[in-house]
Amino acid sequence: MTGSSGLSSSEFGGGRRVKLPRRRALGRLLRTEWVPVFAVAAISAGMVWLVTIYGNALRDPRYLDGWILAGLMAFQLLFHIAVKTARLSPKSVMRWRRVHIFLGYVLIGVFISHMNVSLPDTGLEWALFAGLASVTLSGIFGTYLASSKRAGRVRAVAGGEDQIAARRVELAHAVHSLVTKSEAGPADAVLPAPPFQAWISDLHTSHLKDHFGGRRAIFAHLFGSERPLTRVTDEIDSLSRFVDRQHQDKLDTIKTLAIEKYRLDFSSAQIALTHGWLYLHIPITYSLIVLSILHIVVVYAFASGVW
Repeated sequence: MTGSSGLSSSEFGGGRRVKLPRRRALGRLLRTEWVPVFAVAAISAGMVWLVTIYGNALRDPRYLDGWILAGLMAFQLLFHIAVKTARLSPKSVMRWRRVHIFLGYVLIGVFISHMNVSLPDTGLEWALFAGLASVTLSGIFGTYLASSKRAGRVRAVAGGEDQIAARRVELAHAVHSLVTKSEAGPADAVLPAPPFQAWISDLHTSHLKDHFGGRRAIFAHLFGSERPLTRVTDEIDSLSRFVDRQHQDKLDTIKTLAIEKYRLDFSSAQIALTHGWLYLHIPITYSLIVLSILHIVVVYAFASGVW
């Protein structure tokens, strides 16, 4: 089969059906992307059905989904404890993280069921609502942060912030040296040399100096955009069409350094966002656990009737 055959799902040859790469890719997409979504929807629907049956038995359904909610939150807490205290392999940590994210989405449906799709009544309930909403939003942002780091077209580089900052300074010095280095023309030249070096110096002043001058495009890295890098590389490519081969090689080297600089900024933004997210998500999670325990104590202190 060739890419120009026009077949999208299968072809027949020798009486045997042959699966095409497109079908395999679609199946892989369904397994990796849609199966968790359908699983969360099915579990949430099953939870609503179970709570309805519990309520029809003349029992308060909030006790059922409340304890399910508490159990899921306790299991989520085990993820933080396991990562911090246990010596887990990278594969084990990845499995834990997948389960943690999956149960986080299930928790949203259980919490909505527990609230009976209504607003809180007391101050403690409002505090619980605000805490769980904050944990949920920060968890979704953390999931997006991890997925954007894995699937981003600009790859992160190894090393901490200190190594990144040191390499950033090296790149700025390297580009400055390339720009200021004059290329000697032929000794027997009669006509004046073309102003190629002046054009490169002007490019450095108008675009490259800002690009290499510290951390740049933080919000672009947040959304996985390469537009700031594209603007710089387009300027380099545009100038490269009007200079000789010697200066084209210089511009190619500058372009390579510009791409590396953008990768450094991407890694720096990832480090900053990850650290900031951890300082938000984990304290709110532990505060929510404390509020949940207090909520259980208060509920059973004033409980009456069948539950």
